[in-house]
Amino acid sequence: MKRYSGKWFAVIGVAVLALISSGVFLCTCESKKPSEQTDEIAGPIKWYTYDEGVALGKSQGKKIYIYFWADWCTFCEKMEKETLSKPLVSSYLNKNFISIKVNSDKEKETASQYFVRGFPTSWFLTEDGEKISNLPGYVPPDMFLQVLEFLYSDSYKKMSFGDYIKSK
Repeated sequence: MKRYSGKWFAVIGVAVLALISSGVFLCTCESKKPSEQTDEIAGPIKWYTYDEGVALGKSQGKKIYIYFWADWCTFCEKMEKETLSKPLVSSYLNKNFISIKVNSDKEKETASQYFVRGFPTSWFLTEDGEKISNLPGYVPPDMFLQVLEFLYSDSYKKMSFGDYIKSK
């Protein structure tokens, strides 16, 4: 069993507090667990530009994942290599989210709009483009999948992330 430092719990705690305080209420969607998706063909994440992704989220009724990164960021490289390239992660994102990749050095205005101060930073939006919460820093693939499930299933509206993990 993998153990996480207090730092990871603090990061998740901040994300959960942001989710709880967001007060966003949407219809409940049925969740498909990552373990049930092993029969799907996993390819790389389909990335969109910011404007294109927000428009697609609205038109397709999908939540939006925004990945803020920088060319010089070693933890961004680690996040892409160890988490975002995993077949279960890419498959889950491609099926259930619209994914947007923002190079924060080149798209400073967009990064500023989301108050990005460190890299990598992940933001999650509703289908209508409203902010749900952010998750700063590198996140291991198993934890990232749990966060994606938590958000996709709208469980963030009913319980804390800690309670969600305990209920699994």
